[in-house]
Amino acid sequence: MGNINREDMLELTRRMTLKRHCFSRIAGAYLDEEGLVDGSFNKHFQKLSAKDQQINLEIAKAIPFSDTNTELKEYSFRAEEEKPGSIWQLLMALRECELKNDAMLDVFYEIMGEKLQSKEAYAVYVFCGNYDVPLMGSDKESQWESEEVYSFLICAVCPVDEGYEPKEPTCGFLFPAFKDRSTDVHRVNLFQREGQSPYGMEAVFGWKKS
Repeated sequence: MGNINREDMLELTRRMTLKRHCFSRIAGAYLDEEGLVDGSFNKHFQKLSAKDQQINLEIAKAIPFSDTNTELKEYSFRAEEEKPGSIWQLLMALRECELKNDAMLDVFYEIMGEKLQSKEAYAVYVFCGNYDVPLMGSDKESQWESEEVYSFLICAVCPVDEGYEPKEPTCGFLFPAFKDRSTDVHRVNLFQREGQSPYGMEAVFGWKKS
């Protein structure tokens, strides 16, 4: 397990405001207490109302903005965990298609429903973003030139009330990891709200909670 640079996460969250965000799509599903899907959605982020955009931005931002190396931790994939049929391969494919494949999303929701442990209904939100990472000058000031495009997924799991209104996220992840201001497809940042989550995001990836 490696360390996450807090500045990397803050750089991402600065691109998660209503006027300046980098999200293209949002997809999600509502699951009951038994982990069975009770409805899903898949939308272009810009087609949401300003109110709904703001609500969802707060959900997405909660993952990278959480307490670094305490609630948000870095995990590495071993070579055998990147083989065909793995959760890593599924996430890479969802990232590549930018959440436009509902069949793959259904597989992901099924995995979440099977692996997560909950005594209440919850929602799984998945966000697709593309951040044009600016070059950083020697004075650590951003330049106009782009260094690379960081394409990523944020997943947030939120308990919901009877009206399917989400509460704050209790677990989730950022994939691939944003490490040293660059893409690292062999790592993922897992979020687990300390002392509050009944779920167990590590189980989704087949890892034991540290």
